[in-house]
Amino acid sequence: MPLMSIETNQELENDDILSSLSRSIATLLSKPESYLMLKYEHNSNMLFAGTNQPLAHIKIKSLGLDEEKTESFSKILCELMQQHFSISVDRIYIEFANPDRHMWGWNSSTF
Repeated sequence: MPLMSIETNQELENDDILSSLSRSIATLLSKPESYLMLKYEHNSNMLFAGTNQPLAHIKIKSLGLDEEKTESFSKILCELMQQHFSISVDRIYIEFANPDRHMWGWNSSTF
């Protein structure tokens, strides 16, 4: 049920990065990795503050997302992006979403 979407102008060096991120995000959200979907999209046509220096836009959507933890999640996510993609933490935007269960579908039903 958790979804992490990463859109960045940085190319993925290898698939091990996504595997590592998947494990980290599942742990961060206290959710089984077997439910986590991780989406990576390389988009070389991105600008932030008028430049194409390394940047990222991240979306985290998860049922029961603890809104009181989003600040600490932001810090950890930025550190992970800096570590894996060499993106400065001040060039990352993160969107958090906690949808209602009836607004999140899976396996021909909703949660």
